[in-house]
Parts: sequence; structure tokens; C-alpha cells
Amino acid sequence: MPSSKKTLHFMSSALATAWSVGLLGYCMSTHWSKTTVECASGDNDVFNGSATLNLDLFGAVLERSFCPFFLGEVRFQVIPELAKLGGASVVLHSLALFLLVLCLLFSALSILISLYNSVSNPYETYMGPIGIYVCSSLSACLSFLVLILFVVNVQVTNLTEKLIVNLANTLEVAVMNESTQMQIGYYLVIPYTVLSLVAIVLIYLYDHAAYTHRREQQRPTEDAPKEIMMY
Repeated sequence: MPSSKKTLHFMSSALATAWSVGLLGYCMSTHWSKTTVECASGDNDVFNGSATLNLDLFGAVLERSFCPFFLGEVRFQVIPELAKLGGASVVLHSLALFLLVLCLLFSALSILISLYNSVSNPYETYMGPIGIYVCSSLSACLSFLVLILFVVNVQVTNLTEKLIVNLANTLEVAVMNESTQMQIGYYLVIPYTVLSLVAIVLIYLYDHAAYTHRREQQRPTEDAPKEIMMY
């Protein structure tokens, strides 16, 4: 049976990772960005309306006020609509979703390995601290990459402008003065990343203490005179 100190560290690591999974699950179901634009209809480029796009990972809501004319609110699925547009937008959005799924998978593996170590004493293999280091590190790195990909997709690829124009039902509309704000779903990825790193730190503290203890136990033998070692 593992010591109480080992059980405490690995259970704490599993708990931190479980919290991170809960946060990631919630953030994947809520708003990630809110973009507001001004619109002009026809070829005169004169402002005559506005539109607000509330973007989730799976669905979105486009609220239109004379953008163009009397078109109102529309709800749609993000991936199918982006697939119609093609290009980098759908690739980046799909990649961000795929990486988030991988984050959940690696976090689940980290929890299982932590729980296994809290009730047993496995060798220093992928089922020990090494497994947690790998899984939690991948979770942290991939989630940080998602933060970058999503910002690039929303602010660099003109995602909102393309969607508004595509959903205008063949009516001519020009978009200008775009303003984007990241929402709660996006920001919750940050504590997920932090908690994944916390799980690593908790295991490292135990692993370092255990290594130091083993070295101290070996030191009397290493420091003993050669004459005594011969007997």
C-alpha cells in the first residue's frame, strides 16, 4: 500500500484535474466570442444597421438590426455554415474543437493514473508519475494552442464578416468597424491550463521528495569505508 503522503499528493492531483475537466466541459457549452459590426447595404457604403454575432464552439446566434434591411435574428450550427464558406476558418475552428477533445482525453487519462497510484505502488513507467507528466503537459500545451487558434480565426480570417455576408440571403451587404470581445467560454480555458500545470506540480513535489528520501537511505552505504564494505 502507498504511504499517506503519496495518496494525498496523487488524490490532490486527480482532484485538480477533475476540476479542470469540469471547467473545460462548461466552457465548451457557452459563448466564446461576441463580435459587433456596422453594416451598409448596396453600393453606397452608407451605414444603415448593425449586427452582433455570439459565437459558441458548436452553435451561434446572429442578431441583425437592418443588416441588411429587415433581416432579424438567426441561429445556426457553426461547422456546417463554415463548411459552406471553406477556407481557413473551418479548418481552424475544427482543429480547435479536435484539440479540446484531446485535452479531455488526456485529462481523463491523468485522473485514472493518479487514482491508480493513490492505491498502489507501480514502477516508474507510464503508469507512474511519468504518465501524469505526459498527459497533463499535453493537456496544458494543447489548451494554450486552442487559445491562439481561436483568436486568429475570429480576428484574422474575417470570420464574422464572411458569416454575415453569407447569411444575408443574396442581399448585398458591406461590413465595417468590427469589434470583438472574448467571452467566458474562451477565458475558462486559462484556468484549465493552470490546473493541468498544478496537477504536474503536485506530483513533482512528491516525486522529488521520494527521490531525496531514497538518496538519503543510500548515502550511509555509499559513504562507508571500503574496508567495511568488504565484509
